[in-house]
Amino acid sequence: MHTDGMATTARPAWLRARFPSGENYADVKRLVTDLRLHTVCESARCPNVGECWNHRTATFMLLGNTCTRSCGFCNIATGRPEAVDEGEPERVAEAVAHLALRYAVLTSVNRDDLPDGGARIFARTLQAIRERLPECRVEVLIPDFKGDEAALRTVLAARPAVLNHNVETVRRLRRAVQPQAGYDRTLELFRRAAAIAPAIPAKSGFMVGHGETFGECCELLGDLRAVGVRTVTIGQYLRPTLQHLPVQRYWTPAEMAELREAGLAMGFAHVESGPLVRSSYHAAEQHAAAAGQDA
Repeated sequence: MHTDGMATTARPAWLRARFPSGENYADVKRLVTDLRLHTVCESARCPNVGECWNHRTATFMLLGNTCTRSCGFCNIATGRPEAVDEGEPERVAEAVAHLALRYAVLTSVNRDDLPDGGARIFARTLQAIRERLPECRVEVLIPDFKGDEAALRTVLAARPAVLNHNVETVRRLRRAVQPQAGYDRTLELFRRAAAIAPAIPAKSGFMVGHGETFGECCELLGDLRAVGVRTVTIGQYLRPTLQHLPVQRYWTPAEMAELREAGLAMGFAHVESGPLVRSSYHAAEQHAAAAGQDA
């Protein structure tokens, strides 16, 4: 059973990840370095980087390595970004072709300094990948583009396999966790996406450990389901540095499984819930499982 309010300050054993190593890991690291690319795997200090890179999968982060927002949970640097790298889409496509990916994930920093928030680069990268590797499906994990519908339409017009945008946390805590974003803005993004491109599956994710209750998580799941989201990822928040928000509680694997069952009972096609789950973790498998469930 879930135990709202039980605080655990020491990191438990189930949150230990293997040290990244291996031949495939080294190959992906060389590729990313040689092509001057960024990955959220490294920039956000993802605990699954070793596992994913050894399976020759990576989440490519577009539009540089500096974010215009300062979220309390995120390890990516905040500041004034550099100019847009117009050659980046082709280099990402080259990396995807080198890895012979059948499923790729694109994300980006927030670029509130750009009129379209970077939507054009998402679309160009999708096109570049499709030209080099037509059979590769591409999931996009997009920012909220400050609620700009035209930017959202630009990305959807490029026909991603999945549209992903993270709600991050429950309504009560969203302002503290992401002061420059909004819970209702996220829900509106999915409403618009469902109206513009209903055939493109919608996906979202959030973290536990900020002080939310089980009931609040169920409310969040209900809100996502109501706006057409079909796949959800749920993972444990891990504090990157002492300058970031502290962990209020570590949820147990059994509690994470309860959240998964609650989501499935609401009608989600797939719920990936576990301590080390992240937005892009096993993304291809999530897409296949959701597609099979929808069928």
